[in-house]
Amino acid sequence: AVKIPVTVKCRIGVDEQDPEPALDALTDGVFDAGADALWVHARKAWLEGLSPKENRDIPPLDYNRVYRLKVRKHNEFIGINGGIQSIEEAQKHLGHVDGAMLGRAAYHTPGILAGVDAAFYGVQSEPFDFAALIDAMADYAARHIEQGGRLGHVTRHMVGLFHGLPGARRYRQILSTDATKPGAGPDVLKTAYAAVEFGGAAAEAA
Repeated sequence: AVKIPVTVKCRIGVDEQDPEPALDALTDGVFDAGADALWVHARKAWLEGLSPKENRDIPPLDYNRVYRLKVRKHNEFIGINGGIQSIEEAQKHLGHVDGAMLGRAAYHTPGILAGVDAAFYGVQSEPFDFAALIDAMADYAARHIEQGGRLGHVTRHMVGLFHGLPGARRYRQILSTDATKPGAGPDVLKTAYAAVEFGGAAAEAA
């Protein structure tokens, strides 16, 4: 036994399994073993015929199967995952289950996380300080480069940060080209940020 919470993440089934009895049996075993929560990716996993990448998108989503599981295990924590692209979608799922997981959406468009506190906890925070974030990441990139790394190792995870804002395309272009060049430094990140427009004005980084 351990003193920290134990969670399990699974699919609704594998290959030719019937998701109804298969997921019920797995869930019973998970909670009988003492787990604290079960997160269910609402797709089957096809181990025969699909690659790991294809398994992320090709098997159809079946959110209702996860909802039915929560009805059956109403006293246990059941979270849902798979294809959730926005805070609004997550809120809809929370009408049926205990948690909603943003996976690739949080990676590809991390700016959406700035609205989590207001949407789920009613906390009205100050507008997010993206300039301070860029400065902090530029400092981090400088240290990474000094240790033998490259700027692209850092910036490739920031490409979707300003998705949906004017100038975001130019921001992505700069990071995708200039940041990958040999010898590229943190100034490239600040140049890219300057292309983004907030409320009609170009961004400024210190």
